[in-house]
Amino acid sequence: MHWPAFALGIAIVAATGLSLVTTFVLPRGGSKWQFISIAVSRAVRVFFRMLSRPAGSFERKDAILAWVGPIALLVQLVCFLGLFIAGYALMDLPWTDSMVTALREAASSLFVVGLITQETSGNNAVLIFAGATGAIAVALQIGYLPSIYQSFNRRESLVTLMESRAGVPAWGPEVLARHQLVGITDALPALYRDWELWAADLAESHISYPVLVWFRSPEPGFSWVLSLLAVLDAAAMHRALCPESSPSEARMCLRMGFTALRRIAQALHWRFDPDPDPAGPLQLTFEDFSYAVDLLTSIGFVVERSAEEAWPHFVGWRVNYEDLAYRLADEVTAPRAPWSGDRLHLPLDLMAPKRPPHRAPERGSLEDGRLRPPPGTGEGAAAHPRPSGRPLPWYRRHGASKADRGAE
Repeated sequence: MHWPAFALGIAIVAATGLSLVTTFVLPRGGSKWQFISIAVSRAVRVFFRMLSRPAGSFERKDAILAWVGPIALLVQLVCFLGLFIAGYALMDLPWTDSMVTALREAASSLFVVGLITQETSGNNAVLIFAGATGAIAVALQIGYLPSIYQSFNRRESLVTLMESRAGVPAWGPEVLARHQLVGITDALPALYRDWELWAADLAESHISYPVLVWFRSPEPGFSWVLSLLAVLDAAAMHRALCPESSPSEARMCLRMGFTALRRIAQALHWRFDPDPDPAGPLQLTFEDFSYAVDLLTSIGFVVERSAEEAWPHFVGWRVNYEDLAYRLADEVTAPRAPWSGDRLHLPLDLMAPKRPPHRAPERGSLEDGRLRPPPGTGEGAAAHPRPSGRPLPWYRRHGASKADRGAE
């Protein structure tokens, strides 16, 4: 008797159908029924990371990893159709008594609507449903693509603008420094407001379509994760150093920024601390923060607190987003910019932001070295181990599994 196989086939078709509908028709962040889409994206990411390991430069790695998102979409469709074929074949098995025949009939019905004839030995009702399912699955995938690429284009618009605002790759203190150097600090409120709206759109699109997480920016040095992290760091530094004069938009940008990161983490089924201790440890050290403060004051940025006074306030903001931003940066293999954490598949060398020389008629030329990361951490620096005493990320301190943090 093949009726247990029939019941198993119904379960496979029902579970796959729910995952298909949740992914394409009713996307909900964190839904367990998006497991096929997320599992496929992670598997494709692992495969392309292996392919990129021999690459000698980040540009070559980026060119290889750029295929992760598009290929994940194709493999996702193949997985949906494959599971439907297996499910309908099991449902057809009681009438064919041959798994090979059942698979052939299910596949032909799924891919070619109208192939069923009177000579078919299987259950016509099952095969008709199979034919309808195949047409619906392909149509939904086709309709899914415009939404994906519209969301991608909206995301990349502000990321591209960060080249002039924060360098490539983006770095938080550089945002404040560049605005001070050219005398446009009055534009910072608008910048924070734009990124608050951008973060809200990011949360909505990336929890609805998790595969967008693995779509990379068109240029190697750009990254949506690093851009968001740079803006959040700039806003946190601004609030910590200038509590009276910093714009209120900075606070709103921070709130929406780390909320977006948390919602994306939920969509990826990651564990994270929803209420971190405001005085908790950071991976970023006070020495790095103090260097950035010295950099800002050296170019005339007016501060109301010293680095020592501002540090606890900066920690209170950054603890809300540091771990998640670092995990996402590692997940998508973003460039290893300053203040962006380690990468499992990149050297420990930092990529210093590329910037044009600053020349002002009244002050002459500003030396590029004054805006570079601390000595020994810039582009081309020798690889170095994690400094002793630097705390591990939250998910490593608390023993999360590889699945929890999205590593292979």
